[in-house]
Amino acid sequence: MKSKGFFLIGIALLLFSCKTAYLDSTISLEKKDIEKQTDSTAFVNLKNYSSDFVFEMKYATSDNFLKESVYPCAECFLQAKTVKHLLEANKQFLALGYRIKIYDCYRPKSIQKKMWKIVPDANYVANPKKGSIHNRGGAVDITLVDSLGVELDMGTKFDFFGEEASHNYQNFPENILKNRMFLKEIMLKNNFKSFDSEWWHYNLAGSNKDKIYNLKWNCH
Repeated sequence: MKSKGFFLIGIALLLFSCKTAYLDSTISLEKKDIEKQTDSTAFVNLKNYSSDFVFEMKYATSDNFLKESVYPCAECFLQAKTVKHLLEANKQFLALGYRIKIYDCYRPKSIQKKMWKIVPDANYVANPKKGSIHNRGGAVDITLVDSLGVELDMGTKFDFFGEEASHNYQNFPENILKNRMFLKEIMLKNNFKSFDSEWWHYNLAGSNKDKIYNLKWNCH
């Protein structure tokens, strides 16, 4: 009887763990207040907190360096603390006539492994053994669009693997350098850190200390 009891407890724990291993992509009809989210490490859907972002989730399409869709749905999940600072950054851009366009947010570790097989270069893709900040819910890949929805010229496309994508590359016209600096300065003011080799990639400060997740989407 005791062994049967332990077995039933084990089954219950397994079912519970399976339930909590998924992220619900349901969109709230009423926008939520991030300040009411008491767990700063909880994964939340950015669309539930703001309609002021533009979304083009590249890995939910074939328009990426993998040449295939690897996300089951085009949602932007992040830790609540990341969303809080991202909302503040976007408010500053909005006040100046721009807004953030999102390319990528949280990324399951299983997807990180696929990327590493294609581009095993730590300058552009984090080694899944160490994990990416994307796997921790603390990273975003972004650009800016103007009031008409037109992307600012950043010199290269998203996911361009070359020296021209680096913040340190200066052989561009002044307008491109200014666009990159405009994006960078406001993101840095809002507790994000830039990634030298990718102008589009920003990490929430301190998020490298968070755990790696392999949570999956429960798409609707």
